[in-house]
Amino acid sequence: KNKYPVPPMNQLLNVFNGSSICSKIYFCGAYNLLRIKEREQHLTCFRTKYGSFEYLVMPFGLTNAPASFHNLVNNIFQDLLDVYFVVFLDDIMVFSQYEEEHVTHVSTVLSRHRANNLFAKASKCLFHVSSVEYLGYVVSSEGLKMDQAKVQQILNWPPPRNLKALQPFLGFANFYLHFINNYSKKISSLTRFLKKYSCFPLNEEALKTDASDYALGAVLSQVSDSGKHPIAFKSRKLIPEELDYEIHDKELLGIVWALKGWRAFLLSLTCPFEVLTDHSSLQYFIYSSGFLITSVQRLSREGGGFHQQESNEFSTTH
Repeated sequence: KNKYPVPPMNQLLNVFNGSSICSKIYFCGAYNLLRIKEREQHLTCFRTKYGSFEYLVMPFGLTNAPASFHNLVNNIFQDLLDVYFVVFLDDIMVFSQYEEEHVTHVSTVLSRHRANNLFAKASKCLFHVSSVEYLGYVVSSEGLKMDQAKVQQILNWPPPRNLKALQPFLGFANFYLHFINNYSKKISSLTRFLKKYSCFPLNEEALKTDASDYALGAVLSQVSDSGKHPIAFKSRKLIPEELDYEIHDKELLGIVWALKGWRAFLLSLTCPFEVLTDHSSLQYFIYSSGFLITSVQRLSREGGGFHQQESNEFSTTH
C-alpha cells in the first residue's frame, strides 16, 4: 500500500491565518489525470456482459488513489505549499493578504495547471472572494466558522428513536466538536447508549443528565481588547479507568490532556501562558519541583510522554 501522507484537515486550515482574500479551484477528473503503468493495468480488470475491461487511468475507489494523487500534486506545487497554496484531494485553496499579490498567486497556480496538463472544473471554482466554504468550514478574514447550512441540518435532524438513528447523528455532529465548549460532556447522555446491552430511552427526561464527572473540557483563548477570545474547544469522555479518579486527579488530567493537544500552539508563544482551573489546589503546583510530573505519571494514557514545555512556561490560576 502507498503510505504517502494525506494531510490532516485541521493542519491545512491553520495556515489561513492572516489572509483576507482567497480563491478555490476544483480539479476536474482528479484521479483520472493519472496513468496506470501498463504492467499493472490488469489489476483493475472488471467483467461486464460486454466483456472484460481494464482501466488505463486511475479510477475512483482504489486504495492508493488518494495517496498517489496527493504525491503528484505536491510535487508540482512543492514550493507553494503552505505559502499561499493548500490542497486536499481535489480541492485547492489559494489565499493572500492583499488583492494585488493574490492576482499573481492565482496566475502562478493556473500556469502550473496548464504546464502539467491539469484541468479545473469552472462551475465549482471561485476567484477573489473574501469568504468561501472549504472542507466543510467557512474560511474568511475573521477566521474559521461553521457552515450554517450544516448547522441547520443538525438543528433540523429528527430526534433519534433507536441506536441505528443515533449513530449517524453523532457522526455528523462530531464534525464541529471543536466549536462547541464541553462537547463530550453535552453528548455523554447520548454516547452512553452506544455501549452494548444499553437500553435506548424513549422519554425526554432520560436525556437530561449531569455529565460533569464523565468528560474533560478545555478552551484555548487569546487575549484581545474585548477580553479573552476563544480560539478552539476540546473535549472527550473519560475512559472507565479515569472515572474512578479523585476530583483533583481529574482536574490535573484535564490540564495535561489540553497541554498535549495544543502543544504546537503553546510552544510558539514568546511569553508564558496562563492555565485557568476551577480547582484551587492546582494553582500551587510548581513544575520545577517535580511534583507535577510525579502526579501526572500516575494517570492513565495521558501520563505517558509528558515532558516540560521546551520553549515556554505556564502558571495555574484559580
